[in-house]
Amino acid sequence: MKVYIDNLLFINFIFDTLILLTISIILKRNVRFRKIIIGGIFASLSVLSLFISINFILLFFLKIILMFLIVVITFGYKDLKYTLSNIFYFFIVNIVYGGFLYFLNIEFSYKNIGLVFYKGKISISYLFLIIISPIILYIYTKGTLKLKNEYSLMKKVDVYLKNGKIIKLNGYLDTANKLVDPYKKRMVIITNSKKVLKNITDENILLVPYNTIDSSGLIKCILPSKVFIEDYGTKDNILIGYISKDFNINGVNCLLNGGMK
Repeated sequence: MKVYIDNLLFINFIFDTLILLTISIILKRNVRFRKIIIGGIFASLSVLSLFISINFILLFFLKIILMFLIVVITFGYKDLKYTLSNIFYFFIVNIVYGGFLYFLNIEFSYKNIGLVFYKGKISISYLFLIIISPIILYIYTKGTLKLKNEYSLMKKVDVYLKNGKIIKLNGYLDTANKLVDPYKKRMVIITNSKKVLKNITDENILLVPYNTIDSSGLIKCILPSKVFIEDYGTKDNILIGYISKDFNINGVNCLLNGGMK
């Protein structure tokens, strides 16, 4: 079987450029598209290392060095943490794309040389790069950005009750939650944790009125000794309100007040 180097380099240029573009979007790297193109060209040339006859260990270290050079050429070098983050995502996105190629290879029994998959005279890489790659790029980027945004709003919450108990909650900064009690203007954190419900008694209950689009009423609240919120520190003038409604966010049992500072 003949493998044309120019086709191989062109395919890998598109492949690597898409990977670098994905990283730039996910990590919000402020780089010109020209730099991504240059990085893609250098990355495509690195595929020639597949034809070098060296042992596995040397090839592994060569790939690490090439990966480092690719991200530095594309995104520059600011500090070690910045560069390692770029390398990590370059590695992860490579796995995502490579995984789809491997899936196609297994499903349709394509033979491969490097990153080019053949069956007869048809190369699946052309089909993959031209049609499927932009779709995967969009889905992966959108999903990753959504996940990053959600996790950035998730906070660990420790509620210190006046009876000495500590209740640990998984909070989510809900910008729609602006609930405050009308008397002392204390912010209300909403939870559906049964642990909080067990500590609401007639002696310590506070009723705070609320209004939503489809309902209104009174929410049962307690005033803890203090509340520790990740990234916001300790607060000592916050109410904890209980509702029985489930939240549509995985692992979250506490909605933080949108006015949190």
